[in-house]
Amino acid sequence: MLQYHAAFYQGESDWIVAKVLDFPGALSQGRTLNSARRMIRDALRCLAETLLEEGEPLPLPKPRARDRKAVFQEVIPLQIHVPAGVKN
Repeated sequence: MLQYHAAFYQGESDWIVAKVLDFPGALSQGRTLNSARRMIRDALRCLAETLLEEGEPLPLPKPRARDRKAVFQEVIPLQIHVPAGVKN
C-alpha cells in the first residue's frame, strides 16, 4: 500500500484547501477540515485510477514530504481497485 502526504491550508472565506504534497495535481478543498480530508482522499484515488487506466506509473511517495505552512498534515494510504488488464 502506498502512503502519500496531504497538507491542509486555511483558504479564503474559511474554506480549507488540501494538497497531496507527493502526488502532483492532487488538490481539493472543503468548508471544514473533515470535508477537505474526504475530498482530498477522493481526488487522490481518482487521479491514481486515471493514471493506471492510461498505463502511467504512480508517483512514488516521499516519506519526508512536509510543509511548515500547513495548518494540518496527515498520511493518506492509497487503496484503489485496479481493473483487469491494467498494468502498473
